[in-house]
Amino acid sequence: MRNFLVAIDFSPVTQSVLELAGKLAGPVGAKLWLLHVAAPDPDFVGFKVGPSYIRDHQADILRQEHKDLQAMAVELEQQGQDVEALMVQGPTTDTITEMTGKLEADLIIMGSHGKGALFRAMVGSVSEQVLRESTVPVLIVPSPDRP
Repeated sequence: MRNFLVAIDFSPVTQSVLELAGKLAGPVGAKLWLLHVAAPDPDFVGFKVGPSYIRDHQADILRQEHKDLQAMAVELEQQGQDVEALMVQGPTTDTITEMTGKLEADLIIMGSHGKGALFRAMVGSVSEQVLRESTVPVLIVPSPDRP
C-alpha cells in the first residue's frame, strides 16, 4: 500500500480519522492524501449569478477550509508523515471516487457522522455511497459522538 486517500470534512470525527490514518500509514510508509471536497459554487439563479455577498461569503469559507486543511497537513508532516493536502470542489461521493483513481489510492479512510436511519433514508450517507462505488477498500471511522 502506497497511497491512502483521507477524506476530511471538518466534522467532530475528523481528528479521529487523521489519527488513525497516521497510525496506519507510518508502518507501511504510505503517503497520506488529505482530501477535502468543498461545496460547489452557489447555484445560478436563472441566467444571472446570485448576489455578490453570497459569492464573497462562499469565498471566505473556502479560504478558511483551505487554511485549516493545510494546517492539518503540516501537523502530520511534523509527526514524520508523507502528506499532501488537496481541496477540490464538486459532488462529494463522485469527487472522492474520482480522486481515488487519479491519486492511485490503495485505501480510502473517512469518517461517519453516525446519523440515524431516517436521515440516511431521506438524504443518504456519503460514507455508504463511497462504500458502494469504491473500487478500493474503505475504512470508516465512527463518530466520537456516537452513543
